[in-house]
Amino acid sequence: MDKRVLQDYLDSHSFPIIVKKKKKYLMYEGLQDSSAYVLKEGIIKTSVISHDGREFNLRYITGLEIVSLLKDEYSKFIDAPFNIRVESPTATLYQIDRVQFWKDINRSPELQNYVKEYYRVNLLQSMKKMQQMLMNGKFGAVCTQLYELYELFGVSTEDGYLIDFVVTNEDIAHFCGIASASSVNRMMQQLREACAIQVRNRKILITNLDAIKENMIV
Repeated sequence: MDKRVLQDYLDSHSFPIIVKKKKKYLMYEGLQDSSAYVLKEGIIKTSVISHDGREFNLRYITGLEIVSLLKDEYSKFIDAPFNIRVESPTATLYQIDRVQFWKDINRSPELQNYVKEYYRVNLLQSMKKMQQMLMNGKFGAVCTQLYELYELFGVSTEDGYLIDFVVTNEDIAHFCGIASASSVNRMMQQLREACAIQVRNRKILITNLDAIKENMIV
């Protein structure tokens, strides 16, 4: 997506900017909210709660991006579609009245195209996550999640690719629909024994990316 369209729109308005600290929630699934939010800086995580009370992580969001789905164009208040929690030390977000946001979108062909692409990308990401859940085994799901983390946070080093963000085994379990972090612990140990990963200062270093890719659906 060409984020310049969104940035130009934000720059042309004086929207309130809010700052949230790590582990604080911006939205809770099911609670009403009258705002749309755009991430300016930081890292946030979206998740939903299953009927049995388990948390299922959807994705990390970094950089400039709309972080709350817009739903219909007319309702002042909507039920939040998922939880949004800050994962970096702080996160800075633009807060926009959602009805006014839709009015501005409908007046701007450039914004309309951006929002269409936003929905398309989110749909493809949702389909990819469903594929990961339904077609991969647990080990394949973990490898797929590690590859996604590499794409998002990977930094090339002499020894491989460092995922330059602390991600716990519990978080990986929640991304993969695995009931317990102990199951992820065993799979991560299997990858360490295969010399595919190392853990350094609580961060994951991928030492053999091909070994990760061999066990995932791309």
